Amino acid sequence: MDLESLARARTHHPCAACRMLRRRCDSSCILAPYFPCHEIDKFAKLHKVFGASNAIKMIQMVEKRNREDAVKALVYEATWRIKDPVYGSTGVVCQLQKMVQELEMQLESTKARVLELQQQKDQFWNFLSNLDLISPINGGNFALDYHDSISYDPAKFPAECDDWII
Repeated sequence: MDLESLARARTHHPCAACRMLRRRCDSSCILAPYFPCHEIDKFAKLHKVFGASNAIKMIQMVEKRNREDAVKALVYEATWRIKDPVYGSTGVVCQLQKMVQELEMQLESTKARVLELQQQKDQFWNFLSNLDLISPINGGNFALDYHDSISYDPAKFPAECDDWII
């Protein structure tokens, strides 16, 4: 062997699966790409729920291009099976579906309330536009023009508004 292959052999770390199963990890290890040496807890969960030989069989049944997704799904299911042995990940999915249904109902009621308030606003503006607003003091219109809408100077305010006081 040359120095490069010796160095590669010395730096090769066994995958998490082989490390946990205490076996030699070679280049043909099917689990090595999915369980690097620092992710031993992922394989431990998978091994606890499915067993190593069953996990290897399930991974081998899947096409090579889909294996990574299959391993992620198996680890996810194993994680939830440990937390909830009866329902596993199905329990979480059911809870999330229930939440979605509740939020959809809440959204529909909120939309209905917004529509109701818009109709009330439109009715109010129609009512106001149909009123003939006449001042009881000087018989004029209450409508403000641009100059009336400018705020008053507090020092001059009482003097400018003397005609309002009855």
